[in-house]
Amino acid sequence: MCICETMTPETTTTGDFSERMAQMINNAGLALMTSVGHRTGLFDTMATIPPAASGVIAKAAGLNERYVREWLGAMVSGQIVTYDAETKTYALPPEHAALLTRNAAPNNFAAVTQFIAVLGGVEDRIVECFREGGGVSYSEFPRFHAVMAEESDQTVASSVVETILPLAGDIIERLQAGIDVLDVGCGRGHALLTMATAFPRSRFCGYDFCEEAIAHAQALATERGLANIRFAVRDVATLRDTEAFDFITAFDSIHDQAAPAKVLANIQRALRAGGTFLMQDISGSSHVEKNADNAMAPFMYTVSCMHCMSVSLAQGGEGLGAMWGREKAQEMLRDAGFVTVAIRNLAHDILNDYYVIHK
Repeated sequence: MCICETMTPETTTTGDFSERMAQMINNAGLALMTSVGHRTGLFDTMATIPPAASGVIAKAAGLNERYVREWLGAMVSGQIVTYDAETKTYALPPEHAALLTRNAAPNNFAAVTQFIAVLGGVEDRIVECFREGGGVSYSEFPRFHAVMAEESDQTVASSVVETILPLAGDIIERLQAGIDVLDVGCGRGHALLTMATAFPRSRFCGYDFCEEAIAHAQALATERGLANIRFAVRDVATLRDTEAFDFITAFDSIHDQAAPAKVLANIQRALRAGGTFLMQDISGSSHVEKNADNAMAPFMYTVSCMHCMSVSLAQGGEGLGAMWGREKAQEMLRDAGFVTVAIRNLAHDILNDYYVIHK
């Protein structure tokens, strides 16, 4: 007999649901305006000046006053910014600035809201995919690599040495002594560049199949004068290296792969005996009913549908998706030949789990 758990909406009347939908539409607008506030530096500016009129804020930020005034209207009505009607001044409360400015990283939620516009830019193509199948390729997403690199800076690069690497046992000591490291799906390489700077005796390699991202990463390495790092355009599904690396990382990249099972098997083969694989991936369950209490699940299913799943399908892949979950991840890691898998979490990164696997 199958015992099934049924998920039901919290609201039970049309009136309740109508109110919820109105709130959803308002929040969607606020998300876009929050992204604009981040990209224009308005939150950063307002966090450093006293309550001010729209013209003063616009001048301090180097922006057009009329647009700033309308943006402030959204922020005030959305209860993000306060407004004094007598003095006609606006202020960003410190407790809000603590979650909306670049200085607040890794807790800057404003940076994450940029994904709303990025995903909205391909809505027409995604709707076509609902009807015709297939997927949307990486190249069709506006600003994706730039936004993803900023997110990586917040959750990975800013804390990789201090908090993430210690999850993998004695890896800090080994990196200090000098080992060979591979980052799979490295994107613009910010995390790897941080490690290469911190551990000059180790040798670092980053693979990604996006030429634009690799070119950006290599340019940064050259600019910083790092001789212990190299980047290459490569699909890790075709990786043939055998026992070539002591430490392999994959930050939020495995679920996007066209052939994730093949990629994991290739990673297992490329890892030397006694080596370590550290995989960061989305925190969630493989079973939708178990994500009912996951506060970020609606957002992550949206990102999965409109990006992660779709870019995999665009390559003729299986479309694993961001919400493949711990259960599926552990199953695929075992199938790839990894025996012992430990899952760790970090307080600053509520979106991800960290899988630590020793060979």
